Amino acid sequence: MALHVTPVEAQGANVAFGTIRQDTGQPVEVTADSLEVDQDTGTAIFTGNVVIGQGEMRLSAARVLVVYRAENKGIARLEATGGVTLVSGPDAAEAERADYNIDDGTIVMTGNVLLAQGASALSADRMSVRLADGTAQMSGRVRTILQTGSDN
Repeated sequence: MALHVTPVEAQGANVAFGTIRQDTGQPVEVTADSLEVDQDTGTAIFTGNVVIGQGEMRLSAARVLVVYRAENKGIARLEATGGVTLVSGPDAAEAERADYNIDDGTIVMTGNVLLAQGASALSADRMSVRLADGTAQMSGRVRTILQTGSDN
């Protein structure tokens, strides 16, 4: 009997993301080729091979805009664009853009999202990751191929 694999398409899917819960209060480490700071708007733009680390999570992109809270009270959000990759534990996701809201602990990835989890992969228009509990919701033409796990 032949293995039969069927593509599955849906409007939304909930999945686990990463192996750990992320503490959004941990320090954020940023490395990049260049940095431009605008004191008037309270922003910083990192460009060129940008890598952001927070705990076990890593995010890389061509450009990251950092928006600070008023009165130097820390980071409010990060906006990553250009070949964005998010890695947590064994899971990795790619997209055109990722917006990380530090206060509510969410990362929203948009634009040709591809999530790889071991031998499985899912694609969608949008993925929202809740770092506090390590879950993600994919929406907008979600697509995956389910393996049957049997050669019979």
